[in-house]
Amino acid sequence: MAVEFSKPSRDHFAEILTRYPNKRAAIMPTLWLAQKEFGHLSTDVMTYVARLLELSPAFVASVASFYTMYYKRPMGTHHVQVCTNLSCALVGSGEILSCLEKRLGIRPGETTADGRFSLDEVECLASCGTAPMMQINDDYWEGLTTEKTLEIIERLAAGGPAAGE
Repeated sequence: MAVEFSKPSRDHFAEILTRYPNKRAAIMPTLWLAQKEFGHLSTDVMTYVARLLELSPAFVASVASFYTMYYKRPMGTHHVQVCTNLSCALVGSGEILSCLEKRLGIRPGETTADGRFSLDEVECLASCGTAPMMQINDDYWEGLTTEKTLEIIERLAAGGPAAGE
């Protein structure tokens, strides 16, 4: 199966190109669009983006691999990213990560067998003043304890909202 944007994504890509002085400059929003369309940036998807932007596949892959926001593997419904940089590490992010590994039965870089959770350890999520913290999909969870972390995961596992509304 050939990788190709849907009509709405092709239209969005054309609009993206109008914002930049050249195609190369549009690489990050184009990768974001591709991830949104295809779920993750497989080798085929990155090759497609390279062709669209008239870049080498190696250059596109180097950009995609530099940023943690670009997924190079399929992700679970809930992508859990735990910051383990210095500020978070000093106040317990190691314990947060360990409790998640135990509860989910996976290690960083893995996805649960049911496809519900993916777990990653990340360098920094820019929330040092509220450490330890994690990001689940687009939401930040700050000032975590192992208890609070497990409460959030249990709500998500039960199919509810993470915030307990």
